Amino acid sequence: MLVDFKELGEFGVKELIKRGADFADLFFEKKFTFTAKLEDNKVESVSNGIEIGVGIRMIKGGKTFYGFTNDITQKAILNVINNLAPANGDKPVSINWEPKEKRYQQVVDGGVDFNVSSEDKIMLLKRANYRARECGDRIKQVTVVLKDSIQEVVIVNSLGHIVEDIRPRVVFYVLVVASDGKSLQTGYEPVGHLGDYSLFNEYQPEDIALNAAERALKMLSAEPAPAGTFTVVISSKAGGTMIHEAVGHGLEADIANQGLSVYSGKLGEKVASELVTVIDDGTLKGKYGSSGYDDEGVPTGKTVLIENGILKSFMYDRLQSEQSGTFILTGNGRRQSYMHVPIPRMTNTFIAPGNDNPQDIIEGTDRGIYVVKMGGGQVNTVNGDFVFEISEGYMIENGKITYPIKGASLIGNGPAVLQNIDAVGNDLGFAIGTCGKDGQGVPVSDALPTIRIKEITVGGTKR
Repeated sequence: MLVDFKELGEFGVKELIKRGADFADLFFEKKFTFTAKLEDNKVESVSNGIEIGVGIRMIKGGKTFYGFTNDITQKAILNVINNLAPANGDKPVSINWEPKEKRYQQVVDGGVDFNVSSEDKIMLLKRANYRARECGDRIKQVTVVLKDSIQEVVIVNSLGHIVEDIRPRVVFYVLVVASDGKSLQTGYEPVGHLGDYSLFNEYQPEDIALNAAERALKMLSAEPAPAGTFTVVISSKAGGTMIHEAVGHGLEADIANQGLSVYSGKLGEKVASELVTVIDDGTLKGKYGSSGYDDEGVPTGKTVLIENGILKSFMYDRLQSEQSGTFILTGNGRRQSYMHVPIPRMTNTFIAPGNDNPQDIIEGTDRGIYVVKMGGGQVNTVNGDFVFEISEGYMIENGKITYPIKGASLIGNGPAVLQNIDAVGNDLGFAIGTCGKDGQGVPVSDALPTIRIKEITVGGTKR
């Protein structure tokens, strides 16, 4: 792929420099995708696709000019560039081109070739469906989805950098609907990684389906959640959705630089309990949000955002790094595709494990709520307020997990919650997702150790 696009990239960058660009890059992308869905005991759809194109960016005077085309020819690239800015003379442009090392081998789990037949892929769906329906007549609907993709990118920029990266990803999820004739409950279980079908060496389709089915069935017998102020223990199994949404977005530099984050202007200040360290790391092997380079050609890295409660850094792309005057590149410039401009985005974001035994955290809680799975929610990054659903939760009574509850939500404020964490477990559990921002979706993962929040408002129907 590098041979195909290197010369076109060099041509485009030189043309943009002729037009007065302070910085310029071309982002070439070739992406192969496969999706299969099983529902109502039959395979509903199977599709294969290929997407190819180039995004062309010029930064001039602090402003971004962007265009794209799916016609990867010199003529088409020149047409886009002419629409971005008129030519400004024929002065020769000299750039020392430097191909960068390939880093994807360090972060990909398994290989980058998907040598798996469509029949074998469909069998994974059928195995999961069969296991979920084995759980009894109360299982009314089972949806199983398998997706894989191989994204190949080449980035050429005016610094002379030529970057090649390959991102293979596999995602598998099961959604189960259960009913006892009175109510409906759902169970959802997703898995995925940056890698090939070795994902199924770690996760069996039957186990994923069983987790989803059991969650739906447990919630059928759940009691209405109490409302009020409670101590809440969030299991590492819940994933880091709350940290991602309530904290992570506020630490993205574009939001912070615009004063739209509750963390704006607070670098060096205490924003969390001293037990809390928050990290974004795009280099974690096999994690869903990892890659060798970000979508600006910057090597991904480990960024300590909050260290022992002190705000240390934001997540930057090139533009926000320059505009903030920090000139720090953290490898967080990401985009959905060649049709999108890069912006600061999370990769794999998590609270670092602490020293507490998870079981001791539960036993040390007299009365509270134990969260096993988080649902969706809403966050206001300006003030940090949030609301999150609890998909699977239980009461804690006298230090023991007792009966399941339903209809619960967590209502709070990101910085206040971070300050209220009084125990951090020595475990860590990741979850995967697609993060939406500014109309773009990118793959991410997030994680928590088992944590205890001393006091937070719980929304429920029982008083």
